[in-house]
Amino acid sequence: MNPRFERTGPLEQLSSYPNWAQDMIADCESTKKSVVSHELFALMREARLDEESTANFMIGIWPLIERFPGYMAMNLLKTSFGRSAGDNLARRWLVRNIRVEQNHAEYWLNWAEGEGIAREKVLNTRWISHESHALADWCEEISRTGTLAAGIAATNYAVEGATGEWSQLVYDSQTYRNHLAAEVRTGSLRWLQLHAAYDDTHPWEALEIVCTLLGMTPAAHEVAHVAECIKRTYTSMRMLADRCVAPNRLARPIEVAA
Repeated sequence: MNPRFERTGPLEQLSSYPNWAQDMIADCESTKKSVVSHELFALMREARLDEESTANFMIGIWPLIERFPGYMAMNLLKTSFGRSAGDNLARRWLVRNIRVEQNHAEYWLNWAEGEGIAREKVLNTRWISHESHALADWCEEISRTGTLAAGIAATNYAVEGATGEWSQLVYDSQTYRNHLAAEVRTGSLRWLQLHAAYDDTHPWEALEIVCTLLGMTPAAHEVAHVAECIKRTYTSMRMLADRCVAPNRLARPIEVAA
């Protein structure tokens, strides 16, 4: 029988989690680093990201921002109250946080406006490249068809974990803050501010849910699958970042079938 996992140590301490989870996170670390240390965020931190790359970023990631509550709702549908400790933990957490994510969509639009990008342009899907949909589509696929553990690992753990780290780097930069107009600076920084702090605990909470769902000694193939889902998320994030700063691949209208 697979022993049940119950965290006894601090939430944000890796040693509080089973050995298989510690090994999995170590295995995924280099892929995650390729996102957090990406040139895109270094340029943003230094306020050297050009206007077209900034537009690619703000518009290109919008599908993920806008659909994120939906991913959580899809994972919520997989839970059954009372079926297991993992289901109960996931259910309470997802219900509590879905509305929070909805508020974050509004804050993203405020940030875009602070960068001089009208919200109407962000909302108009004709300006989003096919490549930019890859991350959002992957998160939807795994949330809709994957296991509960894989869905939460790929979205709430991987997306929010890497996002929390790059957000902190940008938010801590006084150079970036000063780059925004003083009259809109506070509102424009709200999304970054929340993710730089809020996401410090959010991915850890997601990891606790994944470990509670899988227990102390899950099958090797279960762990391998969750690890691959996490890596695919990081890889999709890096590809989107690459696309934002790549020359000659700027945001342009996409023909939409009538």
